Amino acid sequence: MTRPLIGITTYQEAARWGVWVREAALLATSYPRSVERAGGVPVLLPPPAGLDGVELLMSRLDGLVIAGGPDVEPARYGEAPHERTGVPDLPRDRWESALLRAAMEADRPFLAVCRGMQLLNVVQGGTLIQHLPDEVGHDRHLPQQGRFTRHRVRVAPDSLTGRVLGELVDVPTYHHQAVRHLGRGLVPVAWAGDQVVEAVEVQGHRFGVGVQWHPEEGDDLRLFEALTEAAAK
Repeated sequence: MTRPLIGITTYQEAARWGVWVREAALLATSYPRSVERAGGVPVLLPPPAGLDGVELLMSRLDGLVIAGGPDVEPARYGEAPHERTGVPDLPRDRWESALLRAAMEADRPFLAVCRGMQLLNVVQGGTLIQHLPDEVGHDRHLPQQGRFTRHRVRVAPDSLTGRVLGELVDVPTYHHQAVRHLGRGLVPVAWAGDQVVEAVEVQGHRFGVGVQWHPEEGDDLRLFEALTEAAAK
């Protein structure tokens, strides 16, 4: 069976290597390695200068991963930025929003990770909690800058995500924002102990999954394997 092509979005910012400091397409290697280990062929998708050809690109890909990254621009969901909201990456917001819309229009399998799930919610008209500690009274979703932590999530057993992972799963986490009002066509399917929504699925889509955690961090490949299996079909 031909291995499916899985596009993965990237950062685009200044980086240093050797004697160079140049603008670069950046992504933690845990993403492409997870896709490879799950049986797919990773294709990196940095933000382009324009959005022409998104539908053509989607027709060439078998699946899509929207990677984690900076906070989504609050103006996209009608709010002013909280003092703890980070500087948005506007080209990436535009690029990934277009990719998500194209993937849903084409019924292309996709997995939206952390920021990816938040952007999916915004694309569908939802809103975000801009700083979780203000709402839940603790910082356990992001206890230390630059370091993943783990917590347990409860998954709806009759959901696609539940059929892949089971009803309880410990997940790597690193985020200070989350879904507030759910976007149209999205169904919540997993929750943290404080009731923060940890996963959503797109109604009627054969594999449209967003997770608030980072499945690429660790050895549990089940979500990537499920994505790759759906993409191979």
